[in-house]
Amino acid sequence: MNFLPVFMDIRGQRCLVVGGGETAARKTALLLQCGAQVTVVAPELVPAFTELKNQARLFHRKIRFEPALLDDVVVVICASGDDDLDCTVSRAAHDRHLPVNVVDRPELCSFVLPAIIDRSPLLVAVSSGGAAPVLARLLRARLETLIPSSYGRLALLAASFRDEVKKKFSLPPKRRMFWEKVLQGPIAELVYAGNEAAAEAALKQQLDEETDDLPQGEVYLVGGGPGNPDLLTFRALRLMQQADVVIYDHLVADAVLDMCRRDAERVYVGKERANHTMRQEGINQLLVRYARQGKRVLRLKGGDPFIFGRGGEEIETLAENGIPFQVVPGITAASGVACYAGIPLTHRDYAQSCVFVTGHLKDNSINLDWDALARPNQTVVIYMGLLGLPILCRELISHGLPAATPVAIVQQGTTVRQRVLVGTLETLPALATEAEFKAPTLIIVGNVVKLHEKLAWFHTEAETEGRQ
Repeated sequence: MNFLPVFMDIRGQRCLVVGGGETAARKTALLLQCGAQVTVVAPELVPAFTELKNQARLFHRKIRFEPALLDDVVVVICASGDDDLDCTVSRAAHDRHLPVNVVDRPELCSFVLPAIIDRSPLLVAVSSGGAAPVLARLLRARLETLIPSSYGRLALLAASFRDEVKKKFSLPPKRRMFWEKVLQGPIAELVYAGNEAAAEAALKQQLDEETDDLPQGEVYLVGGGPGNPDLLTFRALRLMQQADVVIYDHLVADAVLDMCRRDAERVYVGKERANHTMRQEGINQLLVRYARQGKRVLRLKGGDPFIFGRGGEEIETLAENGIPFQVVPGITAASGVACYAGIPLTHRDYAQSCVFVTGHLKDNSINLDWDALARPNQTVVIYMGLLGLPILCRELISHGLPAATPVAIVQQGTTVRQRVLVGTLETLPALATEAEFKAPTLIIVGNVVKLHEKLAWFHTEAETEGRQ
């Protein structure tokens, strides 16, 4: 992030606006709305200034800007439209370590003004960091339709009970669960319907009926997909936002992990070749231990938890220990990566079946049913096969597949760093070595790979760099 999103309390504070045009009037109105005392420095003011509310807190000085005007000021906004004056104001504010915004000059700003959705006391701010203000406004317009105006009244109701709830529940997780139930259930609906008295009575009754006992823990086994956060399911996102603890694997992309609740505890239990942070049995027991502490535990895995993800082993342990759980499937790498590489896994002209296997090496060998894999009109998708690629290709040829069988290897599929390399069983190992492919990768074997050049639709920066 280039800017830290913050909300400043400027009630009763002095703010300075340089400029007297329409844009300056809009910025002044925003500052007045937040309770500030605003001094506007400009030779003349457009008529829009006379229409502003709270005129008692608005002061106009018909003088040129000088640094002394920054004395006792907490925020500076320059909307002069004069390049030299913009630079002068910005430099003077920076010298005094004052927050300064210069309209349409992000390089001169120490802060930017976001597009705002006002549901006071609830505020939502959207910013592009000055890169694309129109895009931020378009997103605000979309959010305006999704956030009812009654959210502000709901926030006020919650505020009126905040101290009572804090007194009732000694454990922060219990308080959080209580508020989630209130803010997403029938009480919230009463507020939306305008029946705030009934909502207040229902909230008080709900509070009286609750106990301060340790909450019931639960585990969410969630598939994080192949790496692109846009491919997460709605259910996965909801559970990721409410979990108290996130236990995640090596193959979970950072962009996916960033979608989790920011204040949740995070525990890395990833497994890499020759480097297992924690044995599987330890992970199983870790899930049990956190759940017994009353925590909502997110077990986040790359791809789908039931496809080479050991999800079955984990929920088997949870079931044996009486821990409630739910499973959310994710888009497995075979499906997601193949789609983004433009390679259909089945096609009536090329493949009528598809097989998923793991190419993980054990004692420098791969124990697979080679005869079953080396069949015509079939697509073979190999997970974790990069290191064993020469063995895989050799064995498939020796068990009957032609050396000219098309093969593709895809690195970081579905992400902006995706790379696709196409060859044959005979040529791909050398090509992958030369191209310095690195995990995570997926290997696709079969005649469907011939369609890649024709159907490839997802083009990335990494592929462009590779062609230069």
